[in-house]
Amino acid sequence: MVESQKYAIVDIETTGHSQANGDRMIQIAIVIMEDWCIKKTFTSFIHPGKSIPLFIQDLTNITDTDVQDALPFEAHADYIYELLQDAVFVAHNTDFDLSFLQGEFKRVGLPNWSGKKIDTVELSKILFPSSISYKLGDLAADLNIPLNNAHRADDDALACALLLKECWKELLALPQVTLEQMHKKSFRLKSNISQLFFEALQIKRNKVAKEDDYVYYNKLALKKPMKIEKVVQDTLVYPHTTSEKVGLFKQALPHFEVRQGQFEMMDIIWENLKSKSEIMIEASTGIGKTIGYLMPSILYAIQSNRKVCISTYTTNLLEQLLTNEVPKVEKIMGRPINVTLLKGKKNYVDVILFEQLMKSQELSYDETLTVLQVLVWLSKTETGDLSELNCSGGGQLFVDKIRKNGESIQQKQAFDYYDRAIKESVEADLIITNHSMLLADLVRHEPIFDEIGGWIIDEAHQFVQAAEQHDQAIFTFTNWKYIFGRIGLSTDQELFSSFQKIAVKKQRVPLKIFHQLEKIFIRLVELFDKTMQDIVVQMKVFSKNPKSNLKRIEFIHELSLNREYILDFSKAMQHWIDLAEQVSTLFKRDIEQIAPEHKLVLEQWDYWIREYKMKASEWDEIFLKTDEEYTTWIEIDRRNIPGSIRVLKKPISISSTIEQLFHPIRQKSAVIWTSGTLAVPNNERFIAKQLGINKDVPLKILQAPKQYYKGAKAYIVNDMPEIQAVSQSDYIESVALSITQIVRSTEGRCFVLFTSLDMLRKTVELIQESELLDDYMIFAQGVTNGSRMRLLKSFQKFSHSVLFGTNSFWEGVDVPGDGLSSVVVVRLPFSAPDEPSFKAKSTVLQQQGKNAFSELSLPEAILRFKQGFGRLIRSSEDKGVFVVLDRRIETKSYGVEFLRAIPQISFTKLPLQDMVLEIEHWYNSKDEERKQVDNHDI
Repeated sequence: MVESQKYAIVDIETTGHSQANGDRMIQIAIVIMEDWCIKKTFTSFIHPGKSIPLFIQDLTNITDTDVQDALPFEAHADYIYELLQDAVFVAHNTDFDLSFLQGEFKRVGLPNWSGKKIDTVELSKILFPSSISYKLGDLAADLNIPLNNAHRADDDALACALLLKECWKELLALPQVTLEQMHKKSFRLKSNISQLFFEALQIKRNKVAKEDDYVYYNKLALKKPMKIEKVVQDTLVYPHTTSEKVGLFKQALPHFEVRQGQFEMMDIIWENLKSKSEIMIEASTGIGKTIGYLMPSILYAIQSNRKVCISTYTTNLLEQLLTNEVPKVEKIMGRPINVTLLKGKKNYVDVILFEQLMKSQELSYDETLTVLQVLVWLSKTETGDLSELNCSGGGQLFVDKIRKNGESIQQKQAFDYYDRAIKESVEADLIITNHSMLLADLVRHEPIFDEIGGWIIDEAHQFVQAAEQHDQAIFTFTNWKYIFGRIGLSTDQELFSSFQKIAVKKQRVPLKIFHQLEKIFIRLVELFDKTMQDIVVQMKVFSKNPKSNLKRIEFIHELSLNREYILDFSKAMQHWIDLAEQVSTLFKRDIEQIAPEHKLVLEQWDYWIREYKMKASEWDEIFLKTDEEYTTWIEIDRRNIPGSIRVLKKPISISSTIEQLFHPIRQKSAVIWTSGTLAVPNNERFIAKQLGINKDVPLKILQAPKQYYKGAKAYIVNDMPEIQAVSQSDYIESVALSITQIVRSTEGRCFVLFTSLDMLRKTVELIQESELLDDYMIFAQGVTNGSRMRLLKSFQKFSHSVLFGTNSFWEGVDVPGDGLSSVVVVRLPFSAPDEPSFKAKSTVLQQQGKNAFSELSLPEAILRFKQGFGRLIRSSEDKGVFVVLDRRIETKSYGVEFLRAIPQISFTKLPLQDMVLEIEHWYNSKDEERKQVDNHDI
């Protein structure tokens, strides 16, 4: 870029997205930038020649009154066209703004505008790879760019111009080698970003600058790791008395509220750590559970010179511990804490594998974009944790390929982020990890865990689900077809063809061996396809609900699958692996003479051999191994046959797995299980039984005082229809109406819990069609793109937002602080009775002469119900509404068990409209109280 390059940053507002259907422009703004300074601006309302739709008025705050005296586009067209001449066209989503503008030029008789374009969405994804969202408003907030009126063209265009300038600064801050790699890969992008990269690179090359903050692997720049030095701690005394605790806390936290339950929890954990004993503690919301276990854990670790490990369930909770709770404890103690985060290997990037895959010339657009994101991210990340990246769906597939998995060839410790995390753990007093990492230690023992003096298992009820996920096996048709495709045949442009050409040409491997390998591979794919076809035929025979798109066979042994195909496939798979390893061994002779580009192909070959070994084990585990402790079932969607075939194998009980993990731990360390939900009325040890915890291990229940919940209101809507009494569409209509009115009365920040993903989708679709919540951000599991944590973080960023989820989404989700105004329970969260894993557990209980409903179904649902309420009130100052739409809570005898599970609050039964009026009145009165307090403070 010559410094005088002219940029025209454009934003338009329109009546809709379809010019073919008569949509027209209502506002345009253009910011002219040269030398990275704003030289000129143009903005004008445009008369669209039609009424502006109401939802567009709500979105843009542009009304028919605003444009009534404006001129049509024809009056401005020549001037706009002239402004764009010799400029690079810039917009936040050029596909919309430029194409719409081109359509308008064509309509009024002007020629097509031609020139380069830069899309700041595409550019921002590359340069800010860890941003939660790439919407202009979100990026502006993250980068402190002023944007007072989003979706107004003048404000948006100015914000986009400043965003472009921030992107330029970010480019210049990158190391030169990173820019060089980015420029090479940038020609596959959709907009002309390569020119921007080139000009930044020219500036970097002309400036002799030290880049001491990086270490280098080949042509990758990685942020240099900070030197970890253990902070030497003075001996700290545990505060035994209440006055000592109060003094310690209030000195650091002036607004600290005394919570006797928290102090009691601290004492219990302190004594159990010292005595190396085991205990379970249910600490309700309001106890201050996290600080309650952090304080005694850290003090014990320092005094005993033995580490304490805290294991929790979700990534979000790990981040909360590190970024929110640990700093509070450091403030209380008046000194830094030696703490580190340790996750399982697959959470970390494999730098060498990335460097190999990056060299591929066959990258798709999504893969190219992701490579550029990773290049930038590697120059910034201190952890190498891939969850920091925000990638598209196609990009996420590429990310999965670069996860650390086993030991890479010639792996260097400087670039091994997992190894770095292990080394940091050696110097730590406190290790924070997740349940899956802890369970993985059953297979891959980490010596660091031998040094643990105490274990705190937070979100202990989720350890059941984590153990089930650890022991499960999942077969998917698409995944297997993908790994077949990565090898390919000699006629394809895939790995087999490439490797064969090199190996034969260099006379390292005889051609006849490749012919033999290909013959086995063809047979392998044939046997696979026959087995899949056999499954499809059998599923058609056994399908119990021909009208349902999803077909499920609860137990795989119900099918008469051709065992000969299955066994032959297993043998052929092993034969192929053995021969592929032989090819690799032959090729590696005199390895120092192999060219670097050929080593890359070899390493890719070895990588896929390892993958095929894992897939071979998966096949045998699912199709050949029978185990009464597991349930195996098949699912298929008739809309996508055979692509939707999934076979799932899950343990019926995980108590033996947990006993295997904790038996050696219990011999030498304390184990503290804690959660906000460990017990249910009439079945206090429900979770303890599932975890296989001995009945002699005590369970302590700590409940916050009733005053803590003074800001909570709970309602049962008693004029909702009974689901069995009306059609599904009528019931969903009632649900949608209730949710809409509740959301509007509480002004958003609403969690909505469903038990059925199908009902969730249909409800969301109906709400969106009604446009009654168009001024709210709607995030829905299975509808909105992104992981569970991505949806949650996006939800938290907006005050006017609604989050829809099912049981699986709900469990383990935590929204801290003032994150929620309301929680709506559409249906009591029972597991679906035909869900195979649940059905298998129920069958076992029935065989033991027990009632599966009271022993499993009811306590599971009550725990989820408690979790839902626990998300609402996070401090004594919070206020929120908990609404149950399911009439069974008042019409069924078991309904009282749900109400007893939340003892500190009473439920009010009201018709929907009366409840909405009461909520609105309550919220308004709360706002008035707050205003009076604020005025008094002034």
